[in-house]
Amino acid sequence: MDTSSPAVFANAELLKMYTGRRVRAVVQVIRNEGGVLVGKSTDGQQLTVKGSPAFPLSHFVEVIGIADGNQSIRAEISTDLGENFDVVAYDGLCQLANGKHRKLFL
Repeated sequence: MDTSSPAVFANAELLKMYTGRRVRAVVQVIRNEGGVLVGKSTDGQQLTVKGSPAFPLSHFVEVIGIADGNQSIRAEISTDLGENFDVVAYDGLCQLANGKHRKLFL
């Protein structure tokens, strides 16, 4: 596993803490707009993903990239996770990875 440039687990709320840094987030696709994906983060807020290929509506997508402002990520890697995903569990993971257990995560 490459640990030279770790990606922080983040949802839309936590993204603002990591502007300019590499993050990992999951969004549910709301729409695709010519290289820009608009999706709903696991905390229910809207996120914009720039440079992502188009994915089917309602699919969940894991995005790894650079936090580019409050509600935006410049995608490096995008992975289709399908139509079923446990957003509550992932959002809990984001909270743990950015809270008192942050030392357990890269």
